[in-house]
Amino acid sequence: MFEMRHIKKSFGELEVLKDISLQVKEGEVLSIIGPSGSGKSTLLRCATGLETPDSGEIIKEGEVGLVFQNFNLFPHFSVLKNIVDAPIKVQKRKKEEVYAQARELLKKMGLSDKEKAYPYQLSGGQQQRVSIARALCMNPKILFFDEPTSALDPELTGEILKVIRDLAKEHITMVIVTHEMSFARDISDYVIFMDKGVIAVEGTSQEVFSSDNARMREFLGKFHQEN
Repeated sequence: MFEMRHIKKSFGELEVLKDISLQVKEGEVLSIIGPSGSGKSTLLRCATGLETPDSGEIIKEGEVGLVFQNFNLFPHFSVLKNIVDAPIKVQKRKKEEVYAQARELLKKMGLSDKEKAYPYQLSGGQQQRVSIARALCMNPKILFFDEPTSALDPELTGEILKVIRDLAKEHITMVIVTHEMSFARDISDYVIFMDKGVIAVEGTSQEVFSSDNARMREFLGKFHQEN
């Protein structure tokens, strides 16, 4: 489905990814956790083609979608145009088909009444739901999320986590970089804990969250103190 083999990436003297290999199976939810600066977002940017690895191999089938932490909606486009623009212009799909799919996705996101609105008229949670609908309208084989709740207030975080949980129930293949530990523990088929550019711990959710790895325990301890 999706595989990264021996990925390395440096920025100048700073080695950010040090020989990373991972595999995502169809219908699986993989969460990537770890402290700030551990290489999580760079890994996602390499996976989605926004960064080019210095070495290694990426094997993928079909389109990938990416949901950013800061929404990245076009401010001068309506909600509906934000969703339909790329499928029509990039994928060259029929307008009628794309508009019908976009409206169905907005309905699914609880935003049918917002199709003519502009991003500035929406809450952060609504903007992120539009961002997810936009990614889904490209019919990706795999959907990547880069800290999808980090720009949101706590009360809006829950609505985005619910959307992602619903997608998981539909067996949509997802890779999620997140700092929401209880969410990652509940939703993930597989979890990767990154530290200083390497995969320090990986396995099922149960295996990773009960790991006796010292860095993992320290990370979880700090997380629980802050929350």
